Amino acid sequence: MTYSPETPACLHVQRWLDDMVIGHNFCPFARFVRDQQRIRFVDIASSDMAQVLEALHDEFLHLDTTSHTSTTLMVLSDGWQQFDDYLMLVDVAQQSLNHWGYEGEYQLASFHPDYLFAGEAKNAPSHFTNRAPHPVIHIIREAEMEQALAHHPDPESIPQTNIDTTETLGEAALRAQLKACKTPR
Repeated sequence: MTYSPETPACLHVQRWLDDMVIGHNFCPFARFVRDQQRIRFVDIASSDMAQVLEALHDEFLHLDTTSHTSTTLMVLSDGWQQFDDYLMLVDVAQQSLNHWGYEGEYQLASFHPDYLFAGEAKNAPSHFTNRAPHPVIHIIREAEMEQALAHHPDPESIPQTNIDTTETLGEAALRAQLKACKTPR
């Protein structure tokens, strides 16, 4: 496992964060923590579930002791390309979060190159709000998220605004932009 923000996979995810998530305002809270350098990027180059869960626990411990880090993006650069396998990992990660006593303190968000929302057409542009160049488990401090939501004028509108944005941009443009996140600038 590599705990470095400078691996190619982490650099791809940083570009995705800047160009797509912040660029299209999919997460209206991301720019602040990115500008403040409060995001930790780690490359977990392992297809072994036990190793990924160990790294997840290590990240909880890191967040417990490092108040300057607001959030961690765990980039899964080796394995987890099959969306169903990834969803199983996320489910076990959520169970582990609860088992380790972190429920209410941290929450997990998931991103995957083939992310599909249940009930949506396979080619719906809205999937791109949760598509990333590599599988990612995003660890969020719940207290910071609650504070950010409290200062947002209309947090309930965020999902529909994102759907509208993706439909305006279109599936082909979003697919091309996501692919570009893996190419050198």
